[in-house]
Amino acid sequence: MWTLVKLVHLASAIVWMGGMAFMLYALRPAIGMLTPPQRLTLVAEVLSRFFRMVRVAIVLLFITGLAMLWHAGFRNAPLGWHLMMGTGLVMFAVYGHLDAGPHRRLQRAVRESNWPLAADQMKQIPRLATINFALGWIAIAAMRLVP
Repeated sequence: MWTLVKLVHLASAIVWMGGMAFMLYALRPAIGMLTPPQRLTLVAEVLSRFFRMVRVAIVLLFITGLAMLWHAGFRNAPLGWHLMMGTGLVMFAVYGHLDAGPHRRLQRAVRESNWPLAADQMKQIPRLATINFALGWIAIAAMRLVP
């Protein structure tokens, strides 16, 4: 059973981290050739689909991470596990802000064809995603490097 819990935890992290890498380093640089309405509509649609996956990943990461900490005993769990959980909680908060704020406003602005507002909201998303991407690597390092 714990093998399955670890697999779900790892798969959820890969989905989230991989999606951020795709957005930041593949999609974002490639869409510059599109007109603002095309670019913003595409990004809004891609993010809408990706954020649905991230919501599921976050729930699974939290449940599986907490289950592993509980199983090991909070006092007996390695420091890296605690650091990963703390970093994960910060990542969840950053994602929550991103989803409830700039992402929601981007979706509304695209639906209303308000391209200046959509562009303004889009500028905030990569900054927050970059913060979460860096935090994700810190969480991974904490797990692998801290005994």
